[in-house]
Amino acid sequence: MSWLCRISKLANAITPVVLPSSLNVSQVRLTSFFTKHTAEQLWKGVTSVSNAGRKRGRGKGAGKKMIRDLNKGQIIGVGKVNMVWPGLTTSVLRGKELVQQQRLPEDPDREAKLIKLRNNMGMFRRLKLAPTERGWSGSRLPGRKVGPPDPVGEEVFDGFETVCLESKSVFNMTGNLGRKRQMSMFVVTGNGNGLAGFGIGKAIDGKAALKSAKNRAGQRLMYIERYNDHTVCHDFFTQFGFTKIYVKQKPEGHGLVCHRAIKSMCEVIGIKDIYCKVEGSTNIQSLTKAFFLGLLQQKLPEQLAEETGYHLVEFRSDTGNVPKVVASPVNAKSDAKNIPTYDEYVMGNRVVLKKKKYPPFYVKHDPIGYMKHLKKTLRYRNMEDVKIKLKTASKYLNIQPAASQVAESLSQTPT
Repeated sequence: MSWLCRISKLANAITPVVLPSSLNVSQVRLTSFFTKHTAEQLWKGVTSVSNAGRKRGRGKGAGKKMIRDLNKGQIIGVGKVNMVWPGLTTSVLRGKELVQQQRLPEDPDREAKLIKLRNNMGMFRRLKLAPTERGWSGSRLPGRKVGPPDPVGEEVFDGFETVCLESKSVFNMTGNLGRKRQMSMFVVTGNGNGLAGFGIGKAIDGKAALKSAKNRAGQRLMYIERYNDHTVCHDFFTQFGFTKIYVKQKPEGHGLVCHRAIKSMCEVIGIKDIYCKVEGSTNIQSLTKAFFLGLLQQKLPEQLAEETGYHLVEFRSDTGNVPKVVASPVNAKSDAKNIPTYDEYVMGNRVVLKKKKYPPFYVKHDPIGYMKHLKKTLRYRNMEDVKIKLKTASKYLNIQPAASQVAESLSQTPT
């Protein structure tokens, strides 16, 4: 009977509960993907690239994605609701008075300040350079000036400037280290007054390779002859490997019309006016060696006069084609039949191929109008050349021009 009494007492203690007909149950997970990993691991998954992906070419722009510290600017105890928490945000005692928990006025600019701080922190800041310090392509090293070589003992390279021509990474397979990576730098240095040299340096660090190349270029200086300190001595053809360069002498004010690497070399050498045509390979090192080889093989006007045995005479259009004797040999030849042309002699009997100049479109499509144009401009054809020839003949050779002779004959004719 005792167990029956216990069941009746338990039934009286339990109160019935009425459940609704439709019960909504929502599952709550206290752990998720974001709570399993740290912020550092999550950011690494966004900003980094695997080795397999890097080999396939991905990840070239990975450096532009910067990690943002989302906790920066936030303080423990300070949130959307501006509260005073004694012992957390403030001290417990202020003097002898106990600080009470209270609510302060809200800061409307708090969220905007946090967003601005995060945006500025995550932006990629590109390196800005002055226009005079930039290289051939933006902020990359080739084409930029890197200063003079380091002093050697008491010798200081005053007035020298070094320009980087090539910067690349090279790999070497070793037996114990495997594939070994190095940086290769190729530079040219000069004082702008005919003294210049080039060198190459390799090291694991780019700065060390640049320093090595710069100092090596300073130890291999060569003197380059220039004509009137602004251009090459004469036209010449030079070749190194598969690189061919045709160099032409130009008057003052023409400028440097050439490959960008040759332009940098001319600036450190001191050449201001030149025209160069490159054919074949445009490898920077072959280009540099070919250009320096041609400059070192130049001949002065006195050497050309002694080798040929003829007077070297200059005709310049800016001076009215007035003949000017530049150099004369000690023993001049009297044979005037087999005189070599200047261009053939200095170019080594090479003739530069000049493309045919095609007539303009209106010659074929409007022949009648073009013939009218030729008839109108017939009297002015070669007018400038005739003027120069008449001035040269009358002033320097004591020969009166044909027009003055005709005028005198007409004036002496009896009427």
